[in-house]
Amino acid sequence: MQRDIRQHVLSCAICQRAKVETKMPDGLLQPLPISSQVWEDIAMNFIASLPAARGFSVILVVIDRLTKFAHFMPLKHDFSSKTVAEAFVQNVVKIHGFPKSIVSDRDKVFVSTFWQQLFRLQGTNLAMSSAYHPQSGGQGEVLNRTLEMYLRCFYFEYPRKWLEMLPWAQYWYNTSFHSSIKMAPFKALFGRDPPSLIRYELSGDDEPSLQEILLEHDRLLDALKQNLHRAQHFMK
Repeated sequence: MQRDIRQHVLSCAICQRAKVETKMPDGLLQPLPISSQVWEDIAMNFIASLPAARGFSVILVVIDRLTKFAHFMPLKHDFSSKTVAEAFVQNVVKIHGFPKSIVSDRDKVFVSTFWQQLFRLQGTNLAMSSAYHPQSGGQGEVLNRTLEMYLRCFYFEYPRKWLEMLPWAQYWYNTSFHSSIKMAPFKALFGRDPPSLIRYELSGDDEPSLQEILLEHDRLLDALKQNLHRAQHFMK
């Protein structure tokens, strides 16, 4: 009966012209404030359940909300607040320092006493998304989806090699044009265009093992670039 009534209303010209929508209107989007300095306000999230590679099956994604520059850090499945904090310090803090604010979801790591106390002592404000409202951390979610998409393209042929590709995935993301800032995150952070990578030209004088490494490197970069363009096109 519900299907018949819906079909009748949709096909009734009088109903379509005269009746009004009775559901509550959608709320307005309230974007986060724009940061004043690079790496002062960041967002972080996890990508989990990846094929195990040398014991790693999780990626910690950290992105600067101003420049969109990102760091991808592999973690083992049994990670804790302490191991996540160590990875954050070793990969982010040693380069950019402690941020003023961190936007994240309500993962058990981010709500733990250890995590809260560590950043409280550093003067960092922890802003967590509301339950069942992941859109408040949408920037991290979009980056996760992009990273997952072009890494997923390798799973058919290289299901256990995502760990080897992760540094190149980070390089290509940070050096590719970002539609929201109208430049590459690398240029937004460092103020210059990213350096280009010189492609390897096969030479008989090189060791066979070196040739294989460099050729595989070029193949991976080509595939990553194609996958990134495909991901960006899908997002658009």
